[in-house]
Amino acid sequence: MRFRTISREILIGAAALTWIGALPTIAQQYDQKLLGEMRWRCIGPFRGGRTVAISGVPHRPNVFYMAAVNGGVWKTTDSGNTWNPIFDDQPTGSVGALAVAPSDPNIIYVGSGEGLQRPDRATGDGIYKSTDAGRTWTHLGLRNAQQITAIMVDPKDANRVFVAAEGHPYGPNTERGVFRSTDGGQTFQRILYKDENTGAADLAFDPTNSQAIYAVLWAARVAPWEVRSGTSITIAGSGLYKSADGGETWRPLTKGLPSASDDLGRMGIAIAPSRASRIYASVEAKPGKSGVYRSDDGGESWERVNGDRRIGGRGPGALGIAVAPDNPDVLYVANTTTWKSSDGGKTFVGFKGAPGGDDYQRMWISAENPQIIALSSDQGAVISVNGGATWSSWYNQPTATFYHVTTDNRFPYWVYGAQQESGSAGTISRSDYGEISFREWHSVGVFEYGYIAVDPLDPNIVYGARLTRTKQDIGEVADITPEPIRRGEYRYDRTLPVIFSPLDPHALYFSANVLFKSADRGNSWQVISPDLTRASYEFPASLGAFAAADPEKGKHRGVIYAVAPSFKEANTIWAGTDDGLIQITRDGGKSWQDVTPPQLKPWSKVSIIEASHFDAAWCGKIPCGRDCSLRARKAPSMFLSTMETTGSRCNSICRIRPCGTSRFTAMT
Repeated sequence: MRFRTISREILIGAAALTWIGALPTIAQQYDQKLLGEMRWRCIGPFRGGRTVAISGVPHRPNVFYMAAVNGGVWKTTDSGNTWNPIFDDQPTGSVGALAVAPSDPNIIYVGSGEGLQRPDRATGDGIYKSTDAGRTWTHLGLRNAQQITAIMVDPKDANRVFVAAEGHPYGPNTERGVFRSTDGGQTFQRILYKDENTGAADLAFDPTNSQAIYAVLWAARVAPWEVRSGTSITIAGSGLYKSADGGETWRPLTKGLPSASDDLGRMGIAIAPSRASRIYASVEAKPGKSGVYRSDDGGESWERVNGDRRIGGRGPGALGIAVAPDNPDVLYVANTTTWKSSDGGKTFVGFKGAPGGDDYQRMWISAENPQIIALSSDQGAVISVNGGATWSSWYNQPTATFYHVTTDNRFPYWVYGAQQESGSAGTISRSDYGEISFREWHSVGVFEYGYIAVDPLDPNIVYGARLTRTKQDIGEVADITPEPIRRGEYRYDRTLPVIFSPLDPHALYFSANVLFKSADRGNSWQVISPDLTRASYEFPASLGAFAAADPEKGKHRGVIYAVAPSFKEANTIWAGTDDGLIQITRDGGKSWQDVTPPQLKPWSKVSIIEASHFDAAWCGKIPCGRDCSLRARKAPSMFLSTMETTGSRCNSICRIRPCGTSRFTAMT
């Protein structure tokens, strides 16, 4: 098959959780040689996922690179007709920026980490470089930057590189700002830095003078809880800067632009190649101040030329902006639609929308032929060679981000998952046509972030998200949420568990801040727990200077983020919360016990719980994923509980081993 899997971190992680949960039993019962011939294979769906980084190649009109935020780097040599993965052997799959050296098309720089300050994002481990057009890669550095938002290469010197680093999304760190290398990435020097809370979000050269550089700083942080709007928390510190001496000195450009009092956030900038004094910016700020801005004097003064938030200023992600190389008045702005202006930003018309994209991200336009345009969006990458009259397909990129996957028990079995930005997908695991293609998968009516649960008694019926029941054969989707009209009685999050009991095929569970149970396919619900989240907590120190800007002033409560019914005891259910608690019931919800290990602090997200499948004596054994990055630690941890009879608060050690007493084992 042409394409290899690009979601290996997620899939292997899921497989590892199940395997670890059964570790003692599997080792005793199975000869590992029986698994020796198993191989990973890509089963799709061949439908593009969220993509930001994209670039063409000077003097090679059919060659393009794009990078999915969780799918690595891909290359096409036929203008998007086919894409091939070229980054799968690297330790990270999250990419936020890439750049091809204009003076040497074989040199590519890649910046890892999505570069988006909101909950559904991934971080990376620095900068990579290829000197052979993507065949091999070398890691260069900036490992602690975690999110690279832009890379810029001197048009005449492939060794002179500028990097915008956003830094840690959940806490302060100093490896952020603008960095410069003059030796091809062997060393980096930080040349623009404000403080530990402010990163860099965009870069641009003066097209006539590579010593003149523009940089955008962005002071934003992701809260450990979910902000309902999906945005980040911002403070003073964002702004536009200019250097006239290659980055040695910088000064802010402020005249006519929004200020901190206007809630200035992220900006995207673009300079007209045919008129270097003409600069455009898409600016995130409060209503009445956001929009598209234009400067006609090299950034010294600015005018807001369009305030329609459908077009410009919609942060924190969709801020891509580009200028036609042959006309300074022709401007493109990425948003839920890609917009085009032919009068310097005063008026816009829709240029590219659905199908094939909503929430467009970035645009690349060929300087040699402005008819060649590449677009990235939440649905992958598309290319036009005729000025946007027609586009390549996004149904040839298996780059989807799936939060959770599940299977049914049919033969051949089906695999289901909710794809970020594009809804849900169900696909058969084997095709009668020699390959799994577009004809083998379909949407199953589930929200993009949701879990999916297949009815154990009827695989035609699937449940998911917040909350629907879908009959796949006729495409009927019913809303079965326990609270059809939100009264504020319960709290919900983007991604909430939906799961059947492995022992009772009628028992369906769904969570908010309480656990719900249905025995009649969601037609009615029973609350079987109290609020299982923290009633109070200390304000997370990781927010630091951003605490005062929290719109809810720390008055946040969590939700149940992980649910695991036992495979051996029908009344035993585990629950983990996104604010750092683990609780258990052994009587079907009549009573609950807090068994949280001491390592779990407030807002350490318990993302996955998996109960043992095999050993009744070890019925409480659970690997539990802990996303400590929410508290400004990058590496997640796992805990292994071996509670044989009753739950208790547990100690921790740093290796996997069965325990004779009731405790959690931390795997680091």
